[in-house]
Order: sequence, then structure tokens, then C-alpha cells
Amino acid sequence: MDLSLSGEQRQLVDSFAAMYTRESTSQRVRAAEPLGFDPKLWEALVQTGVIEMAVGESDGGWGASELELALIAEQYGRAVASAPVIEAQIAARLLAACGDDDLLAATMSGDRLVSFAPRSCDGDVLGLVPGGAVADTVVALVGGRLVALSATDREHVENLGSLPLADVVTRGDATVLAEGQHARRLFTAAVDLWLTLTAAALVGAAAKAVEIGAEYAKQRHAFGTPIGTFQAVSHPLADSATATDGARLLAFEAACAFADEPDRATELAAMAFAFAYETARDATYRSLHIHGGYGFGMEGDIQLYYRRVRGWAMVFGEPAVALDRVADARYGPVAG
Repeated sequence: MDLSLSGEQRQLVDSFAAMYTRESTSQRVRAAEPLGFDPKLWEALVQTGVIEMAVGESDGGWGASELELALIAEQYGRAVASAPVIEAQIAARLLAACGDDDLLAATMSGDRLVSFAPRSCDGDVLGLVPGGAVADTVVALVGGRLVALSATDREHVENLGSLPLADVVTRGDATVLAEGQHARRLFTAAVDLWLTLTAAALVGAAAKAVEIGAEYAKQRHAFGTPIGTFQAVSHPLADSATATDGARLLAFEAACAFADEPDRATELAAMAFAFAYETARDATYRSLHIHGGYGFGMEGDIQLYYRRVRGWAMVFGEPAVALDRVADARYGPVAG
């Protein structure tokens, strides 16, 4: 698999990396807590066209591929950015697929913040909606119907990851976008893309955590020598660096599968998510451990990554939930 970037893709990555460096510093991330949403960053993202790029050209967007979305999701993860970018992109794609032109236009212009719920719901409350605490509308599968649900009736869920999570009541105003098998197919494809892009974001966070740990290991001295020269420090970081490369490969393979191997998209997306989460979990733990007691202090950057990657993943569930999805895609759902 050739992972070398084209000139346009490199320019895309560089532009978003520069934007996050400018608009999502660690100080800004802290200032956005505990809600985990930075309105100024969100405005900058909308003006950059982060939502428009996820929508096809026939619907007024830029027509970015899944791989291109994964490339900028990795930069999003490196910055642990305080904005529901991935959910807004997927919601916009669903609105375009369902032909809701008015809400799509309001979403792409930034007039309405529309999020996506990766968990379906058959009851009265849609739980742990990412971006639900700040969204105007949530696109979700409720009672077998794909709906655009008003998010005004909600309860913010406090969480250690400082994410804008909320439980949203489903009995409010809602527009039905699709029903039956068509709705379930659209939702399944959307979840696949959410898992893939979140995996890419987790890869970005893992890579940055390794860099933070390696830099600290070069600066911190013990017994007159940098602690990075000790095997107990350097070897775990090397393991995480290697695992991060593997997680990146799998996330990008999953992104390419939407066009190249659509029959494997569900399987690869769930695999990428599970492996990226485990990689980011271990990388942030190891880096925080290397920092010693300083790593637990709120003034240290590594704790932002340690908390955020766990919150991102648990919105969907434990890695075992994703692995069950892999098994279902490969062998079929378990009877009963």
C-alpha cells in the first residue's frame, strides 16, 4: 500500500496543521474546558471549509475523499481540538445523501451546528451524543428511522475527557430523513466513516503523545544523564512509536476501502478504531508515566491527551464492541 501523499494532499495536511497550531494551542484547549468546545476555533474551521470538503461537489461541497478526511482528522487528533469536526462532517454527508438541502446549506455555512450520534436509540433518550452539548441538531438513528433531531432538550454529561457530550431527548422536533433498510444502510456507512476518522484522530493523538514523551525524556536528567538513555524509558516509547505507525497504516487502509474495497469497509473501519484506541491508550499512558508526578498536573500537556483519547473512544464503546462489529462483518451476526 503506497502511503506517499500527493502534492495536493501534502498541502491539505500542512494547511490544517498550521491552522491547528495557530487556533488550538494547549492553552486554548485548557481554556475550553470543562465543556470542551472552543467557539473561536469552530468559526475558524467553518471558514476554512472543513464541513464543505466532506460533501460532494454535486451538493455544493468540495468532494474530498475519505482518505483526505482521514488525513485532516489525524491533524485534529494531534491538536486534541475542542470542536466536533468529525461528527459535523458525517452529519453533512448524511444530509446530502438524504436530500435535505436547507439544513445542509445551514450546516455548511455554519449557521447551524449539526452533529452525528454513532449510537442508535430505540427509547426516549439518545445517550452520549458527541457534540450534543453544543449542537443545534443531531442526526441519529432513532427507532429504525434516520432523523435530524433538535438538540435543545438535552443534559450535558460531565466527563474527564472534557468533551461536549450530552444525552438528548428524542421526543422533540425531528425531521425524518430516511426509514427502514435505507435508513439502516445510511447509518451503517456513517458509523463506518466515524470509526475510520476517529481512528485517524487517535493516531494523531498517539503520535503527539510519543513526541511529548520523547522530548521530556531528552530534557529530564537522572544520575547525570538524560532519562531517555534508560531502556525502561526508551523501549516503551519505541514500542508506541512502532504501534502508531501500524495504526496509521490501518486507518488509512480503512479510509481507502470506501472507494477500493467497499465490501470490507465495515470490517476495516472497526479494526482500525480498535487498534488505534489501544495504541493511543498505551502511548498516552507511557508518556504520562515517563513524566512522573508532573504528568498528572493540569499544567502539563500530556494529561490532555491521556484524558481525551479515552473519551473519544468510549463515546462508541470499549474496543471489544468494535471487534464484535469486525466479527459480524466477517462472519455474519450471531443468531438470536
